[in-house]
Amino acid sequence: MAKLICALALVATTTALQAPNTNSAPRAPLKAAVMEPATAVPDAISTEHPLRVVIAGAGVGGLTLANALKGCEHIDVQLIEKTSAFKRFGGPIQLASNAMQLYKELDSDLYDQIESKFTWTGNLTNGIKDGIRDEWYAKFDLGTPAANRNMPYTGVIERPDLQQILLDNLAEGVVNNGVGVDSYTTVGSAVDVKLEDERIVPGDVLVGADGIWSQVRSMMRNEPARGEGSGVTYSGYTVFAGELAYDSPDNGQVGYKVYIGPGQYFVITDIGKGNYQYYAFLARDPGSAESEEKPDGSVPYLKKIFEGWSPDVHRILDASKEDEIQQRDLYDRPPSAFKPWSVGPVGLLGDSVHAMMPNLGQGGCQAIEDAIVLAEELKGLTSRSDADKALTTYRNRRLVRSAAVQGLSRFASDIIIRGFDTPAKFVDGRFENFNYAGIVTRLLQPILPVFFWVQFEFLYEGWRNEFAFDLKNGLILGGIGFFLLAVGAGAVGDLAILLPFGLESLVGVEALTAASETLTGIGGGLEGIL
Repeated sequence: MAKLICALALVATTTALQAPNTNSAPRAPLKAAVMEPATAVPDAISTEHPLRVVIAGAGVGGLTLANALKGCEHIDVQLIEKTSAFKRFGGPIQLASNAMQLYKELDSDLYDQIESKFTWTGNLTNGIKDGIRDEWYAKFDLGTPAANRNMPYTGVIERPDLQQILLDNLAEGVVNNGVGVDSYTTVGSAVDVKLEDERIVPGDVLVGADGIWSQVRSMMRNEPARGEGSGVTYSGYTVFAGELAYDSPDNGQVGYKVYIGPGQYFVITDIGKGNYQYYAFLARDPGSAESEEKPDGSVPYLKKIFEGWSPDVHRILDASKEDEIQQRDLYDRPPSAFKPWSVGPVGLLGDSVHAMMPNLGQGGCQAIEDAIVLAEELKGLTSRSDADKALTTYRNRRLVRSAAVQGLSRFASDIIIRGFDTPAKFVDGRFENFNYAGIVTRLLQPILPVFFWVQFEFLYEGWRNEFAFDLKNGLILGGIGFFLLAVGAGAVGDLAILLPFGLESLVGVEALTAASETLTGIGGGLEGIL
């Protein structure tokens, strides 16, 4: 139950699912960038002999890294993308204040282009609603934490628009389409990248930004890209996602609202220009899209599943056409403190190392943070033999924060589906849902704004990734979360919930391990502060 309350705060920042990274404008085919393995180059990096960075995958993370390295005369970038052309496909992506601030500081012109296509939501009302009673359960303030730091508000942008802006900001020939990365071979401090057509791209650094089913990760860790042993896990949830023009009664007032009810939840978000996106999250076995029959289509199926819920849920379903709804299973992977982020001159970025559930709207944002941090480390190199050290420093700066966000994202779905109950309430002279779970849900309601505040402090305070661990906000977040767990544990039967779903579930076991590793370096480890 208490996990549920923590999750309520987290899930309320739901955003667009991580859709396939595709766009509209074709780019140059592979030309001179692909060649036979190069002759030896001097170890020293210079404008004459630049650091050769090969990026596998032209998604948001890979494109942001290429943009962050743009203009560095001592760095040459080649971005390899498997798709033969970028087609306009994929829904909106949330860019929270931490991501927008990074773009603003990276390139003001680039930021202005993104802002021109942006729909602000952080300055509107956002929060959680009782899915049955259609009442606000809790609202949270996205705007003030951003305004206090002079950061842009959170909002959404169509993924194809974002990718087109990032593509157009690169020089012709940097992005090469039509063939993906097959494998690589390290030669001393260099790396020869073999493409699927047998050609070779010589480099000094290879970055795997090729998504959750990363081929680079598969090679680096000697594990399959998919399936058992890959480290990618099915979340336990399937989602129905719809996008349509919709005349919402609260257009211009509400950014997004999360309808919570027993065993499932429904999210509606404003994506601008009279368009809305919604998600229905259900606990199902993998492959339910094929195995579960829907003879009348997805709309009647969802209306039956959400029978008795808010009229707003049914209004947007009634306005939907069958071809506007897609179902997909959700997968994620924790960023590992036990498995490498890099080996020699080869490293990972974004979904390839920490794919996330969409509940915090931070999947793309964390890939952007990865890209900026990695670019900072690569820019500072003076010798190519130190590339492995730069990749290790990048990992150390990003591991705990990305692991915490990934753990919080998974935690939100797990507990909302498994533990939420409608709050107890006195209505028309009688009590509704007057049981332990309902009472605790109601009593903890005033505490949620505090948790919301800490959550956004954590997300917006540490975006520079200057330190491996945001000790102050990290400990506050974990402390409040554990308190809520302890108070509400009885809502699901007994205190044993704290064992499998304690603090390690709140921030991710990998984050705790990495935090301990970090603290060891600054003060004797966790043992030294207990």
